[in-house]
Amino acid sequence: MSLNHNHQRCIDDAMAMARHRCSERGARLTPIRADILKLIWASHQPVGAYDLLESLSARSERRSTPPTVYRALDFLLEQGLIHRIASLNAFVGCNDPGHGHSGHFLICKDCNNATELLADGIGTAIQSAARQQDFTIDSQSVEIVGRCKHCAGQND
Repeated sequence: MSLNHNHQRCIDDAMAMARHRCSERGARLTPIRADILKLIWASHQPVGAYDLLESLSARSERRSTPPTVYRALDFLLEQGLIHRIASLNAFVGCNDPGHGHSGHFLICKDCNNATELLADGIGTAIQSAARQQDFTIDSQSVEIVGRCKHCAGQND
């Protein structure tokens, strides 16, 4: 992520896409769901449910509970607006919710930024290999851990 990166623009774009997608699907983007989506997009680092709960509680006079956060996360996942990064048990915003796809990520082990790979070839290769093994895929996620350009440059 560039040092001049504007997270507010990411949040605004994600919220506009979320409103559009929910409207198309007849789904309701409630205020709590919108707040959680905004918190997820506040950075490009995966965020856990309890971190979301803490941030949400700090921003509101009303105390949120874990089931509230998990229900909102389930909704956002169902709508394709976020991805779950299994290895971190955390969530990131989806860069292209209008295009059905599995989550494939580059995760920086230094700064924890997660960059979604929008490369159809990855999913196609996995599905092809699974078919060769007579294996039916329910879901897939590829998580590649390393160092982003910014962090790799700091270690030189």
